[in-house]
Amino acid sequence: MREDSLNPPSFTIGQKLLHIHWFFVLLIIALAGIGVAMLYSIANGDFQPWASRQAVRFALGLAVMLVVALVDVRIWLRFAYAFYGVSLLLLALVEVMGFIGMGAQRWIYLGYFNLQPSELMKIALVLALARYFHGLGMEDIGRPTRLLVPILMVLLPAGLVLRQPDLGTALMLIMAGGALFFVAGVRLWKFGVVLALALAALPVGWQFLHDYQKQRILTFLNPEADPLGAGYHIIQSKIALGSGGLSGKGFMQGTQGHLRFLPEMQTDFIFTVLAEEFGMVGGLGLIGLYSLLLVYGVAISMRSYSHFGRLVGMGVTVTCFLYVFINIAMVMGLIPVVGVPLPLISYGGTAMMTLLIGFGLLMGVWVHRDVVIGRRGGDDG
Repeated sequence: MREDSLNPPSFTIGQKLLHIHWFFVLLIIALAGIGVAMLYSIANGDFQPWASRQAVRFALGLAVMLVVALVDVRIWLRFAYAFYGVSLLLLALVEVMGFIGMGAQRWIYLGYFNLQPSELMKIALVLALARYFHGLGMEDIGRPTRLLVPILMVLLPAGLVLRQPDLGTALMLIMAGGALFFVAGVRLWKFGVVLALALAALPVGWQFLHDYQKQRILTFLNPEADPLGAGYHIIQSKIALGSGGLSGKGFMQGTQGHLRFLPEMQTDFIFTVLAEEFGMVGGLGLIGLYSLLLVYGVAISMRSYSHFGRLVGMGVTVTCFLYVFINIAMVMGLIPVVGVPLPLISYGGTAMMTLLIGFGLLMGVWVHRDVVIGRRGGDDG
């Protein structure tokens, strides 16, 4: 069968714009709008210093997202390893030229903005693993030796991120990588072996954690042991969540937030501010929007004709899920505080841009869903 009979004709830019999943875009805009509104509230009814910057960053990110969505998925496959290599190099450069902020060395100063390479790696890793597994057959995935390269691709950046130190992002890289292993067809018993080895290595790994990381874990187990010190953040977060009740205290009326009892309100604990002002109804409403976004992400991924497209789509969707789950579970005291932002809501530049690029890839998978890609990256004939 000829290649041009398998693949649909190339779309013009205008046709591609019509094929973009615009309801998915509206969900993203709605979430970002909630984020700007909450940053406006945190600043006591002022767009400065957070809301206005967040809105501008989102507008730029939205434009980048649409551009990424128009790029043929075969181009992303072709440059997947290059993107991964550049991201890995930037992570290594953090070691020698990164500056320290909030006790961690995670950023590279580029003149006009600060770049956090670990955020870029979340998308680069998805692309690289998707390309690797796309080129394998099911018989190859069943061979343990074939998994050594992708395991190294996950552990190498995770190790560099852990040195910054950033335990939360390192765990996200490992979990997102594990999810792609599962989607690619790796057998469950192999995950069991890895999990058993990880549990056996916990006593050794504990010795390599920084003191503040150990303190976070101990505080998670018993926050009341130091209510005015290490346990202060999570205790105040739980108080704010509980004080919101069913319907909340009203927009800009949250006492825990506006009296500055809550820490890092514009970033890590912004969900707590929303829950205090809009109550359980508001919190569940936001979770509902995220759930809808994730469901569409899975549906778009599964609709892709190419294995590479399915893997990229699922990788982006899982990464978004991890952001949401870890942040909300963290502020509720279900897991230790690890400093993961809430997608499209928390204030921040690199994390938002990275996620919007990921969503651009996901929409690109939808636009090019009928494109057939051979194992070597070309069209199947």
